[in-house]
Amino acid sequence: MTIGLLGLIALLILLVSRVPVAIALILVSFLGTATLLGWSAAFGILQNTPYSFVSSWTLSAVPMFLLMGFLAFHAGLTRGMYNAAKILLGWIPGGLAISSIFACSGFAAVCGSSIACAAAMGRVSIPEMVAAGYRPSFACGVVAAGGTIGALIPPSILMIVYGVFAETSITGVFLGGIGVGLLTAVSYSLIVLLTCLFRPDIAPRRLRGTQHMDVSSVVGNVAPVIALILVIFGGLFGGVFTATEAGAVGALGTLLICAATNRLDRTVISKSLLETLTTCAALFMVGVGASMFTRFLGISGISEAVASAFGSGDLDYVTIMVIIVIIYLALGTFMEPFGALLVTLPVVLPIIEAQGASLIWFGVLVVKLLEIGMITPPVGLNVFVIRSVAREYASTGQIFRGVAPFILADLVVVSLLIPFPGLILLFSNILN
Repeated sequence: MTIGLLGLIALLILLVSRVPVAIALILVSFLGTATLLGWSAAFGILQNTPYSFVSSWTLSAVPMFLLMGFLAFHAGLTRGMYNAAKILLGWIPGGLAISSIFACSGFAAVCGSSIACAAAMGRVSIPEMVAAGYRPSFACGVVAAGGTIGALIPPSILMIVYGVFAETSITGVFLGGIGVGLLTAVSYSLIVLLTCLFRPDIAPRRLRGTQHMDVSSVVGNVAPVIALILVIFGGLFGGVFTATEAGAVGALGTLLICAATNRLDRTVISKSLLETLTTCAALFMVGVGASMFTRFLGISGISEAVASAFGSGDLDYVTIMVIIVIIYLALGTFMEPFGALLVTLPVVLPIIEAQGASLIWFGVLVVKLLEIGMITPPVGLNVFVIRSVAREYASTGQIFRGVAPFILADLVVVSLLIPFPGLILLFSNILN
């Protein structure tokens, strides 16, 4: 127990010192296991864990969904989603901002990454919103917040990784993510509407400075993407193929769409493959470290002790959930989502299982909490992404002020998800 606690403290010190998450996890786990069981056992775990983790069949969905998202991103399929949302929603107050939010939701269905979602939509929608009279900081805040939906609407890489570690249904987590993703989009839209009504100097009520769009052209551009989404979702939730196979179907479908619309060239292919490989390498390294860390905590007895302490009856369910929420919100202020997820799961999952809570519900809740960290200072990755694509419109501090109302909306959504888990499990229950 003492060695396990020292390992946790050492890990926190390394993370605060900005040591890469994968290196910190592997180093602490290796040295901790060597102290407990000897160097031979530690080297055995270091030798076997990388293969046993990466060879998981379920994880093969990760590179496929990443490839699908990067192809869609570099081929420029984003503008069609935005224009379609603008036709449907542009007439209401704050229509351009709300169109950006729902376009992010649509693009999330072929992306799976909040960063890619924010970057792609930021290039398209921010200049139009600023030209239409939106305050630049608010326009940037809309897209930075809307990008977080990319990890909630399936396919979500975070949800796949969670499903592998929690050994729960990835399809079930995907279904829960749909409800929360839509609820998040609605809450963001309400923020935009209220801003238009009470602060028209920030977000104008009426459109101005926008160009007329050819509806038939917009429909033609977005129809293949919608067809791809329907194939993926229909096949996945209809039982035609698994979540793992859905990644391959999505990647092939995106490749064919890009080729059919003359968007596929050597640059798109090379950039998509390179970013898929580098992202997978970084993610799998963190996963290997987290797998080793899980074994170390199990050997030391920390996991059982923590679960036993939380399940002893001294703390009620609400208090436990408040503590977990605070932990994830705090981690999100200085850690990227994958690292925070994989560092905490070995400790938190036994607590949730001891409480008898649904692992599907908890998985969606954790992803939601981690995505809030993508727009909270000081390390809100989506904010820095928007800063890089809209540098001429707003500073980093201004963008953080622009996302502040959306963080409040996120906290309201989280406060609803804990007492009402049916909001997450609704689609799963309907399908069952």
